[in-house]
Amino acid sequence: MIVKRCASGLAARLAGCAAACALPGRPERSAARDAALARMGDVAGQRGWGMDVLRDVAGADADLLFPGGPADLVESWFDHADRAMIEAAYGLDEPRLSRRVRAVILLRLDRVTPDRAAVRRALGVLVTPGHGAALARTMVRTVDAIWEAAGDRATGVTRQTKRMTLGTIYAQVLLFWLARGDDRAAVADFLDRRLAAVARFGRLKQRMMARRAA
Repeated sequence: MIVKRCASGLAARLAGCAAACALPGRPERSAARDAALARMGDVAGQRGWGMDVLRDVAGADADLLFPGGPADLVESWFDHADRAMIEAAYGLDEPRLSRRVRAVILLRLDRVTPDRAAVRRALGVLVTPGHGAALARTMVRTVDAIWEAAGDRATGVTRQTKRMTLGTIYAQVLLFWLARGDDRAAVADFLDRRLAAVARFGRLKQRMMARRAA
């Protein structure tokens, strides 16, 4: 059910937010919030992202750390995962940028595979009415973090275009992973097909531009 709801508009929201060329500000970060997020990640797959669950696992006043409620909690959890991904990808030994991007995406999904139910429930919070902006911010931050972890230093229009393209790819791969994440080979193959399609389009575009310039 969550996959269907996400599929209906996630990629379009990603592309629209990336096209705005403005990386959203990050959620508040603190040791106390990070500790609470880690505890929630351990149980949210079974118990959900409710503030009652947060108080139960992180302390009676833990809800005061996330005044925006479940959406704030979920958005911060994804930000925490972004930071963990960047740290884990440090020193990635891949000479080509495209291969590093691929490796980082798979690294991220591998790291959260044990929490796939928590991710599904988290997205369920963000696709509810009124939380569209939080969903867009969350996904755009993740896409930007993937490029950062891969070592991309593009700026200007190139940076914007890259993030919009990867945003669509990542949305598709994330939805596939939610449905079939227990089969890593299938997820990797799906990602490879998406990346190959973009590469083919890029080559076609270059040939067309060369013909026009001739």
